[in-house]
Amino acid sequence: MTSAQSPLMPRVGVLALVRNGRNVLLIRRANPPDAGLWGFPGGRVEAGETLFQAAERELLEETGLKARALKTVDVFDSLHRTPEGALTFHYVIVAVLCEDPQPHTILPQAGDDALEARWFSYDAISALGAQACARLFELTQKIMPEHAAP
Repeated sequence: MTSAQSPLMPRVGVLALVRNGRNVLLIRRANPPDAGLWGFPGGRVEAGETLFQAAERELLEETGLKARALKTVDVFDSLHRTPEGALTFHYVIVAVLCEDPQPHTILPQAGDDALEARWFSYDAISALGAQACARLFELTQKIMPEHAAP
């Protein structure tokens, strides 16, 4: 089998979920598959890096904020296919709750592959509609249980 015929192997990615009071930190993505959409900072796990180290690094690269990874919140597949059904992208995504040790002392600054970075209230996230990445609302409810559906 040639490399052109080889199936795509799943890769591992992380999302850094940071809550500060009634707000969560989001970035607007610059690159596919979610270019232009708002979501949690994140990216791929590098060789030799733990999931928590990857979440902390991606957060720093995309927002300039340092935080401590605390726990895994969710794990899910991100699969993308061509209109004909061929697999083009497969990541296993691990959502990691991170704690900002000095809340709001540094404003987030978009970096790396983030177009924008800022704090959002739950209501502002709810108003994003089609501008939100796929699972943004579900993950937000997991770290803001006061807004979860009964």
